[in-house]
Amino acid sequence: MSPTEFKRRTFEYGVRIVRLVEALPKPDSARILGRQLLRSGTSVGANYRAAARARSKAEFIAKLGIVEEECDETLYWLEMLSEIGLVKPKRIEALHTEGTEILAMIVSSIVTARLRAKPLRARRKITKLPNSK
Repeated sequence: MSPTEFKRRTFEYGVRIVRLVEALPKPDSARILGRQLLRSGTSVGANYRAAARARSKAEFIAKLGIVEEECDETLYWLEMLSEIGLVKPKRIEALHTEGTEILAMIVSSIVTARLRAKPLRARRKITKLPNSK
């Protein structure tokens, strides 16, 4: 998936989060948890865009780490809303799946970026199997 496609995917994820939060019931607990979800869920795409504009490999890796944290936090709030009965599990199933997929891609990107940031000699040691000669 290209960076442009991933930017679009994370943006659309944020839009879907906004729509879910707007549909939450009005009790204080839903409002408070909804704000947390809104903040972290929309932050995924915003921070990915910032990572894509990083000025160095180190900055790129650091910003992807923020995306990872925000995406994981979003999954937490989705699970919380479901567990306490403010949202039916079926309502958030697709959002949770999408968040899990985005998180997996971000983690994979971080691993790859860290590997590529190492000098070639260090990369050879990392990619060598333990029992290979």
